[in-house]
Amino acid sequence: MTQIVVPTLGESVSEATVAQWLKKEGDVVALDEPILELETDKVTLEVNAPAAGTIVAITVKAGETVGVGAILGEIGEGGAAAPAPAAPKEDKKSGSDVPASAAVMAATQPATASVQDSGPAVRKMVEDNKVDASAISGTGKDGRLTKGDVMAHVSAPTPAPAAAKAPAVAREAGPREERVKMSRLRQRIAVRLKEAQNTAAMLTTFNEVDMTAVMELRNRYKDPFEKKHGVKLGFMSFFVRATVNALKDLPAVNAEISGDEIIYKNYYDMGVAVSTPQGLVVPVVRDCDVKSLAQIEKDIGDVGARARDGKLGVDEMSGGTFTITNGGVFGSLMSTPILNTPQSGILGMHKIQQRPMVMPDGSIQARPMMYLALSYDHRIIDGRDAVTFLVKVKDAIEDPSRLVLDL
Repeated sequence: MTQIVVPTLGESVSEATVAQWLKKEGDVVALDEPILELETDKVTLEVNAPAAGTIVAITVKAGETVGVGAILGEIGEGGAAAPAPAAPKEDKKSGSDVPASAAVMAATQPATASVQDSGPAVRKMVEDNKVDASAISGTGKDGRLTKGDVMAHVSAPTPAPAAAKAPAVAREAGPREERVKMSRLRQRIAVRLKEAQNTAAMLTTFNEVDMTAVMELRNRYKDPFEKKHGVKLGFMSFFVRATVNALKDLPAVNAEISGDEIIYKNYYDMGVAVSTPQGLVVPVVRDCDVKSLAQIEKDIGDVGARARDGKLGVDEMSGGTFTITNGGVFGSLMSTPILNTPQSGILGMHKIQQRPMVMPDGSIQARPMMYLALSYDHRIIDGRDAVTFLVKVKDAIEDPSRLVLDL
């Protein structure tokens, strides 16, 4: 038999939820064939078959939470169908039926027997010390409790009580309502966003950018660009490059607070917010200061597609230094983005919209304008630096030759 176990899930991730089994008991699987999906608070990942054979047991059902190394099931040798499940075994003490799968689970978990199966001395010790026998793992025959088990449990130090939490108020769903448990990713999003609000002194500054020049440049070169590089020329690569140039001049916006110290980062790994059916994720495009516009476009397209398909690894969504989010693709005209902690800044792009603008010569023209928003941690970034950063991004987009000349 080969056990199917929960793999290492990545830094700071210790547990996951079984999202769905792609195979069932009795199915024949090949080596490395995807057999189930796990959902962590960061990504959804596939678990592949550790060996070829037949799935003879599934011990953890969809929706259950498991830790790293937990046994999910077993694969038997050969391609024969899984043996028929054994008839339910009657529990002599309670008269209830015990499913055959319980025997498999018992083999992978510490045995805990009813105190009634143990001797009178053990039962008396349990009663005298007023302990919960079901919380003690028995080491005796067939998982029975021994006096040593009870003594070890009683003498173990009692953990400090956790801080009291206000009980969640649950109510019954109404006749036209549906109650659905939040996914692990959605729970993680909720925790991180609230953490950002509670931790950072968050403030947002705004500006607007005339997109005329970059739109003309894009229209002029989009066909030869795509023909040469095999990727469409979008606006994101221009904003990434403009952001990197601004970060070089204002390093505090690319830094983070650690205790009573500031960590300045001399590299530029851009988080790019991507909306997926499961929720918002932020994959990271590395080393944007040394990549061409074409390579940035390719990398953004790649991580975006894999994010929507749930194919990103945990390491691809960690370690970013700054984040860019584009609510304009959904029609947002203006917003105040929330920091992606522990980063200190996030740039919000918005919808391009024709607006009447007064030109330097006094004439009024319709121009394609976009509002920009920079949310930042005021603990580390002063208002002057935040405004200067946004002006530098604006200037680079309105005059793209600055990006070529590194100005």
